[in-house]
Amino acid sequence: MMTAFARTVILYFLIMIGLRLMGKRQIGELEPGELVLTMMISDLATVPMQDFGIPLLAGVIPILTLLALSMLLSQLSLTSLRFRRLACGAPSVLIREGVLQQETMRKNRYTLDELLEELRGQGIAGIGDVKYAVLENSGHLSVLPWARRQPPSAEDLGVTAGEEATLPVILVNDGRLLRRNLRAQGLDETWLREALRREGLASHREAFLLTVDERGAVTCVKKERPFS
Repeated sequence: MMTAFARTVILYFLIMIGLRLMGKRQIGELEPGELVLTMMISDLATVPMQDFGIPLLAGVIPILTLLALSMLLSQLSLTSLRFRRLACGAPSVLIREGVLQQETMRKNRYTLDELLEELRGQGIAGIGDVKYAVLENSGHLSVLPWARRQPPSAEDLGVTAGEEATLPVILVNDGRLLRRNLRAQGLDETWLREALRREGLASHREAFLLTVDERGAVTCVKKERPFS
């Protein structure tokens, strides 16, 4: 029993580390090679987890080999445009200047129904509203409508926009003080205690969330008391 538990835990963390090394992508954004790698790793991991007669290394070594190969191919893709095009392909223009590229659609086996569904999903009623539609390597359809179909910006309307949005940094997460973030913002615990006092809190443990943005604006959410 303990053997099965230990083997499962080891393989689980090994796969998690490997997928983390592949980068932050959703399943729908994986390149073909990355998707194949994910499927192969999952198959390799199930064998030593189910069959205790197979040594654990029989599953670990192929997984490490695939991960090393993936990292090597990723590095080659970064350094060589030709290899990147060969391994990952190139984006395909399905609509150019409002005209359907039927030959390109046939090469990519992309049907008209799929195209219209994607357009509707992005709030576009018909092909005539689109200037460019590009099928990306990940399978995502990027749509650029004609300028007359795009919503006007504040600049187009001659309206003076307000202050630009800034990215808040979390200083307290569920009562836990993130000291690294506090130091990165050039702040100290004296500043934090004063900020908490203004919010009516005696300690950071009483805060569920506390953030500060680039302008120094503080947002605080008090921790709710558990129901008895």
